[in-house]
Amino acid sequence: MPTSDSDHTANTPSPEFVAQATSELNNLLQIIAGSSSALEKAAKSDPHSAEYLEMLRTSVSRAGSLGHELAKRSGGTAEKAICNADVDAFLKKKKAAKTSSAKQTILVVDDEKMALTLIDRLLREAGYDVAVAQSGFEAIELMRREPHRFSLVLLDFSLPFMDGEETFRRLREIRNNIPVVLCTGFILQDRLTQMMGLGLTGFLRKPVPPDELLTVVRSTLSSAIYGSNPNGASLAG
Repeated sequence: MPTSDSDHTANTPSPEFVAQATSELNNLLQIIAGSSSALEKAAKSDPHSAEYLEMLRTSVSRAGSLGHELAKRSGGTAEKAICNADVDAFLKKKKAAKTSSAKQTILVVDDEKMALTLIDRLLREAGYDVAVAQSGFEAIELMRREPHRFSLVLLDFSLPFMDGEETFRRLREIRNNIPVVLCTGFILQDRLTQMMGLGLTGFLRKPVPPDELLTVVRSTLSSAIYGSNPNGASLAG
């Protein structure tokens, strides 16, 4: 029996549903990718583990491509990573300069507890201090209490009650020079463009490989350290 146009419309998922599903898929992939990276270190002595880990990496990559295509079709950004043009230009000038030896603190904002745990561990193993928040309100309260404690904010977009864009605006009201990198599964292209125009330092689309995340963190902190005091607060801002 032929399907009517009304039946087809009723069965077509809304853009909101596709966006939410895409974000959740990429969040899960981030957790799986982070977990497999941690397991890889623990399983080096097992000759069979390499084969299974390679299959897992391949599956994550294929699923990530699906998430990428879903994001594109539902109006999200098609880019995997974007760096603010000003920061990129600054990095080119300061390529050969040394970074600070002071330990820097990164604020990670994500409502997914497992993702928070994995990123926390990854950053601590890389030598950073870490503070975590599971909502925009919690992040704002941490920033309000100690505005010069943090050198960088890694911010999810899909947060409860207050989304990443509003959280970003309020964080910048407290400290207008804090570097903020958006790390999320889905965001509409026009909203990302708007945030970049307001000074967002960069964007990473989940799932982000651990080495890529650390590269972006290091390069962002390297660019922010010039003209700043030991607590990470830029003297220019």
